[in-house]
Amino acid sequence: MSRPPKSGDPYHVSSDAVPTTVGSRLIYEGKVISLRVDEITLPWGGTTIREVVEHRGAVVIAALDDEDHVYLVRQYRHPIRRHLLELPAGGLEPDELPLAAAKRELREEVGLEAREWTPLGAFFSSPGFANELLHAFLARGLSSVEGRPDDDEDISVVRYPLTRLLEHLEETADAKTLSALLLLMRVADCSPRTGS
Repeated sequence: MSRPPKSGDPYHVSSDAVPTTVGSRLIYEGKVISLRVDEITLPWGGTTIREVVEHRGAVVIAALDDEDHVYLVRQYRHPIRRHLLELPAGGLEPDELPLAAAKRELREEVGLEAREWTPLGAFFSSPGFANELLHAFLARGLSSVEGRPDDDEDISVVRYPLTRLLEHLEETADAKTLSALLLLMRVADCSPRTGS
């Protein structure tokens, strides 16, 4: 198989060239994800195999109270066999709009509702092998309601000063939380303090 052309090569193919899928087979279809294997053409010739995790998409919520504390959840994540501190998040149900999912997840996981919702943006969680698109939201004007986590979720809610979290990002090793916090810094007055 040919290798990709080097930069400066007179036959260089634009990086915007999208491979053509010449074959696809579904390997596994589950409740949360599906796995398919695609055979694709390469822009410089030849074909290769790509394993693709299909996901309906998800939401992540930065719920910020009047004292600029953010609500996080600590929950067990089996693939890494440890508990993580994360912003509340969850997958979209079939035909569910992202804002509706964000409201549902905040209510279920944290026991909160919000009067104000601000879309922060969207990002892909791991585009090297998955098509999951996460929609991030800022929720303000919070009030308590009865929370109802899923039966298989072991969740504890943690209220954390936002500026302290931004100064100590090592508190979370969760990519969607880190990404949403970065998006949040664009719209909220919450930049971490610098200096000693």
